[in-house]
Amino acid sequence: MARLNYLELPVGDVAGHKRFYAEAFGWSFTDYGPSYAATTTGDVDIGLQGDASEHSAQLLPVIEVDDIDAAQARIETAGGTVTLPIFAFPGGRRFHFRDPHGHELAVMQPG
Repeated sequence: MARLNYLELPVGDVAGHKRFYAEAFGWSFTDYGPSYAATTTGDVDIGLQGDASEHSAQLLPVIEVDDIDAAQARIETAGGTVTLPIFAFPGGRRFHFRDPHGHELAVMQPG
């Protein structure tokens, strides 16, 4: 199974963006340190990445898979390029890649 489960937004001000989305849509966020917060609805969630050294240049769609190693192999075979190797994060493991057209996406496996 593979499905879009997360969208990470590069932001400069996590607190300000949390306020905006709370006021605009009624969303609540869980803080994961001083520079990251995310909704935790269990559906397609939104992450706010406030650390400029760690966020992508644009929106980062995150695809959930059952087997991250197999997904990476399939992506590379299909012509994708890994841009950030597999790493652990609160909630599982993840890596980033660029598709053949240059779009950056991430793949995660829940932990």
